[in-house]
Amino acid sequence: MKSAILVFPGINRERDMARALKLVSGQEPAMVWHAETELPAGTDLVVVPGGFSYGDYLRCGAIAARAPVMDAVRAFAARGGLVLGVCNGFQILCESGLLPGVLMRNAGLKFICRDVHIRVERSDTPFTAGYNAGQVIRVPVAHGEGNYEADDETLKRIEGDGRVLYRYCAADGVVDAASNINGAAASIAGLLNEAGNVLGMMPHPENHVETIMGCTDGRGLFAGLVAHLDRAA
Repeated sequence: MKSAILVFPGINRERDMARALKLVSGQEPAMVWHAETELPAGTDLVVVPGGFSYGDYLRCGAIAARAPVMDAVRAFAARGGLVLGVCNGFQILCESGLLPGVLMRNAGLKFICRDVHIRVERSDTPFTAGYNAGQVIRVPVAHGEGNYEADDETLKRIEGDGRVLYRYCAADGVVDAASNINGAAASIAGLLNEAGNVLGMMPHPENHVETIMGCTDGRGLFAGLVAHLDRAA
């Protein structure tokens, strides 16, 4: 799996993501600076990592979404290429038009940094092939603007198309208000674009891929991507 990680000023999770991808795929990802206008030849997966691109000025992800490299990412996605955005990456994908909706300030107006449980809604996508539908995994979050919102018609369409891949839940898989840590509509923690090749999610699976961290639940996302691309090769 040949992956490329975008790097913007202020991004701070690119090395975490690179380590996770190398551990699972065995290949070193390429780091792509925001001013580049092309992705490396043969790229299979583009990752937009977490952090605070451009210091979160204006709206989170709004400036990064207009960086030169994002034109190449949009073209890559239009050709069916796989794109993963995590945390600030999710915000950037929404601001760039690759995903619907927007990430607002957390309902409690506080930064949240802790482990949460999320439920895998489907296992038949490249981003969830390493899990079972209904499986509950534990992954960290670290965000102040993770409250996913969209208009009623968009939410209805997202739900009807089965594009919600991850939801905040309790440890036993129950989706309830108490487990919805940031107030996201429908407890959405991760969702797909209409074509099914772009995923945005707030939790950080890249931080739970090694036993030394006390949990490896995030590893399934990357293992599933590797397996999907191996089958497609």
